[in-house]
Amino acid sequence: MKTKEDTLLTKDLLTHENIHSNLTVPHLVEKILSRDEGVLTSTGAVSATTGEYTGRSPKDKYIVRDDTSEDVDWGETNQPIDEASFDQLLKKVTTYLHSKDELFRFQGFAGADENYRLPIQVINEYAWHNLFSRQLFITPTESELTEHQPEFTVISAPTFKADPEVDGTNSEVFVLISFKKRIVLIGGTEYAGEIKKSIFSVMNYLLPKRDVLSMHCSANIGQEGDVALFFGLSGTGKTTLSADPYRRLIGDDEHGWSPNGVFNIEGGCYAKCINLSKKKEPQIYHAIRFGSVLENVVLDKGSRNPDYDDTSLTENTRAAYPLENINNIVSPSVAGHPNTIIFLTADASGTLPPISKLTKEQAMYHFLSGYTSKLAGTERGVTMPQATFSACFGAPFLPLAPSTYAEMLGEKIDQYNSNVFLVNTGWTGGPYGTGERIKLSYTRAMVHAALEGELNNIETVTDSIFGLAAPMHVPGVPDEVLVPSNTWSDKEAYKMEAQSLAMKFHENFQQFTQASEAIHNAGPIYKG
Repeated sequence: MKTKEDTLLTKDLLTHENIHSNLTVPHLVEKILSRDEGVLTSTGAVSATTGEYTGRSPKDKYIVRDDTSEDVDWGETNQPIDEASFDQLLKKVTTYLHSKDELFRFQGFAGADENYRLPIQVINEYAWHNLFSRQLFITPTESELTEHQPEFTVISAPTFKADPEVDGTNSEVFVLISFKKRIVLIGGTEYAGEIKKSIFSVMNYLLPKRDVLSMHCSANIGQEGDVALFFGLSGTGKTTLSADPYRRLIGDDEHGWSPNGVFNIEGGCYAKCINLSKKKEPQIYHAIRFGSVLENVVLDKGSRNPDYDDTSLTENTRAAYPLENINNIVSPSVAGHPNTIIFLTADASGTLPPISKLTKEQAMYHFLSGYTSKLAGTERGVTMPQATFSACFGAPFLPLAPSTYAEMLGEKIDQYNSNVFLVNTGWTGGPYGTGERIKLSYTRAMVHAALEGELNNIETVTDSIFGLAAPMHVPGVPDEVLVPSNTWSDKEAYKMEAQSLAMKFHENFQQFTQASEAIHNAGPIYKG
């Protein structure tokens, strides 16, 4: 629980003579424009840039180590920081923000299921960050707002820079989470995604303690009420593939799976919009309108039309918009138990099958592995795709041990008989730089077939290196695309690349010593 001093510091910010609480979207847009924080685009969205930091700063994220956080899985992902350092920075940031002409406050919720939602408040230095928060979290009704009591507070001061030698941080940037004091403290970075992901980390700590599996995934529901989950790291296609005109969207990035079913943690979408086009992704394209926030998207100076193909600022261009900007959504964002689970990976080696149906053991293996190629721009310093393994497809946001989430998922797959597929949205015909990205139309056709049950009893071929059962035929997809080796002109090069990736899987999985022998054996067949 918060101490009296911590509560007073937060309340001190709330007594700022010019703190604006729960401004409407039009009022926030006016503030953003009058304060020169951003400009209005031809679509009616606000466009802002984030300067040096155009992605998350994982090396600058810390969790306060105290008597309430000892069950945290400490390490490179969850770096500890002591209470004294946190207290010192909290006082500095509070004093700093109190000197500002204006502050902005949003009160809302994380979690669409009223039984599991977390009341939060976000205090921002920037008006555009406050609009971002309003669009990404769940806005309360007027009656809910009158009774709103925040249980977690995010304080964001992007222009306050830490002094590493004095403050105990790695750099001028800091993202600190105190579960004891129920405060997230962010400074030194203007990248708005830190606000969203810090609360996701909080939910990943709190929900499992209430028998709810927190998940880095998108979710939608079909006309017959069938629910699908899409797991995957940033850039693998969660937002794109879940925004299906024939299915209603539950949410695009963060969900909980409770004994009652699935619910969205957020109230909006944070979509990557690099190479966004009306033809390929019409729902996302048309969702970016008044009230939306474009982040690091280059505009034509004359028309102010967004140029979604321009990567001069970053490849991690983003759009934040409320769920209601998508036509076919579920409201409220809750649904039943998943029928289909899809693991998405963007394999830069070009050797994984575009789609394969997983056994229960393979599902647990690939969930714990969380393989993908980290795409350019999602983190500072990443300029080329890099092979990476992120447990549960979301390791940067998991305060608890990966086995906690994996065991819960395994139990739910068994309980609800969910079908699980591994879908590769990455490269074919060769690795990155030689091959080409699998066509989105092909991926959509494969996902559609999986959701409709068309792949449950179809003829498959088992990959000799990865042991994955790939369908030999999928409607709308050329047969040769389904078997990766068929798309490579140099078969020996394919074999070497595939074997190299298989070894990376085995090396990574050595850390999961608690996994059963059956799960260990569900990985690639090739073992060197």
